[in-house]
Amino acid sequence: MILSDLKMNMAESKDIQSSWPSESSDIPGNAELLYDADQVSVAFDKLADDINRALKGQSPLVVCVLLGGIVVAGRLIARLKLSCDIGYVHVSRYRDGTRGGDLDWLTNVYGQVENRVVLVVDDILDEGTTLLEIEKHLKERGASRTLKAVLVKKRKPSAVTSVDFFGLEVPDRYVFGCGMDYRGRFRNLPEVYALAES
Repeated sequence: MILSDLKMNMAESKDIQSSWPSESSDIPGNAELLYDADQVSVAFDKLADDINRALKGQSPLVVCVLLGGIVVAGRLIARLKLSCDIGYVHVSRYRDGTRGGDLDWLTNVYGQVENRVVLVVDDILDEGTTLLEIEKHLKERGASRTLKAVLVKKRKPSAVTSVDFFGLEVPDRYVFGCGMDYRGRFRNLPEVYALAES
């Protein structure tokens, strides 16, 4: 009885549903929903499919960029059909603000990098400074190949680097949810929001 109920509940459940009822939400009032939880789930499926095809038969080191990449990496890794090791790096430019500053290396890349294919997973490609510096560091440590994957890529040509895989595109506005924060909060939202243009 318990097993059949569990199967039925699993069949009916979505990947992740919002735990933020609109009537009690403290999401900023000037925020606009860009992608709902179902659209984000589909984007994760596509992102994983693209990576699975590109790295078929390989065993990459997947490096999660903390903090924003932790939500993205968790949801993405569960969809990968690859034998992979998992590492991390902790860098910050925003420090709970809304404008990036100098890159602060809080924790160096953890994981065996030398002679490895390394897939760096982060939440967003905005200016690209963080991903560019991480990629340079990985090459210095002897990575044979580095690839970059993000859930969200901004629609603007000014990034200093590109990504190999992305799930969603957003306008050049401040976005949050799915790993991305607004003043340190809302990383756990399953949707993607943008603040109104100022």
